[in-house]
Amino acid sequence: MLRQTKPNVDIPMLDAAATHELAPEGDYAKVKLAIEFISRNWKDQPSLDEIAVAAGLPGPYLTQLFRRWAGLTPKAFLQALTLDHARNLLRDQASLLDASYEVGLSGPGRLHDLFVTHEAMTPGDYKNRGAGLRLAYGFHASPFGEAIVVATPRGLAGLGFVDDGDRDSALADMVRRWPGAQYVHDDAGTEALARRSFDSTLWNAGQPLRVVLIGTDFEVRVWQTLLRIPMGRAATYSGIADALGKPKAARAVGAAVGRNPISFVVPCHRVLGRSGALTGYHWGLTRKQAIIGWEAGKCEA
Repeated sequence: MLRQTKPNVDIPMLDAAATHELAPEGDYAKVKLAIEFISRNWKDQPSLDEIAVAAGLPGPYLTQLFRRWAGLTPKAFLQALTLDHARNLLRDQASLLDASYEVGLSGPGRLHDLFVTHEAMTPGDYKNRGAGLRLAYGFHASPFGEAIVVATPRGLAGLGFVDDGDRDSALADMVRRWPGAQYVHDDAGTEALARRSFDSTLWNAGQPLRVVLIGTDFEVRVWQTLLRIPMGRAATYSGIADALGKPKAARAVGAAVGRNPISFVVPCHRVLGRSGALTGYHWGLTRKQAIIGWEAGKCEA
């Protein structure tokens, strides 16, 4: 029987004045409005003033906000959402996903994936739908809105996002993945994993973030392949299928990418359509665009 502790904590709402006092993780509420406008209108190359009006902020403050959040100006972020930029992310995808590929790149593009180590649960653990697992979960600030972090004693098992303050839905999304597990609300116990996931100053190759992959054998193989895509680069579903030796399995790869339970850390947001189109994302296309733009800023730093 599923044992579950549901949180009962109010989530503070952000307003324009409050964002002046918040760290970058609080910027996403306003940045999201700008990203939504940019993503709808990028072909028209909107001006800074037009983007600022859509976000409900003065132009200079919007620029300051974007720089604090991602290290980019709104116009540079706009460029990061263009099809040309997306196609550029796909360059050399075959070599990136080659089984022998290890550390061919240097610099910021290797920051994140080198600092993650992973292990997989056995197929039997997954077939039991998590029975016998004790999963701690907590809610934490992130650069992309409030996040839910799920952990086993062996490492990070789940990372998703809360939309519209609905923590119950975010938790239910994780529970349905492993319905036989015991879930315990433990913000303090999951805080360090949240910080290690999002704070680039804590990405340390000497102390890699440990993640635990809980899925079918095929899903785990797909997720392991995602970990080989460096920050600032991308792959296609068909490219991943080729790398797995299953060139006709692009659709199955897409399904496995969509079921990735560890957002951002296992970078399913770096998978694009063959044309470079920013295709669907379990946690919302706006958030996928936000992550890609944020990573562009990190790579330019």
